[in-house]
Amino acid sequence: MEIYNRIMTYIWLVAGIAIFVITTYMSLTDDVRKWGFYYLFSVISFGMFFMKRWMVRRMQKHVAYMQEQNAKETND
Repeated sequence: MEIYNRIMTYIWLVAGIAIFVITTYMSLTDDVRKWGFYYLFSVISFGMFFMKRWMVRRMQKHVAYMQEQNAKETND
């Protein structure tokens, strides 16, 4: 599961960068008013990257806490 989470985290980052680059290129070659809306998808992708990263770290801390609690119960 850890490998899956790491891969999905970086897929969101790559998607955000790719959408940003493509949208910028299309805005420069065509019309900003036509392509400016697509920056929203880049922002959403970056948001998902940071949310996924935050959730994975939060889950790792929770798993460590649960292991610590189990270790205390076994020692008592």
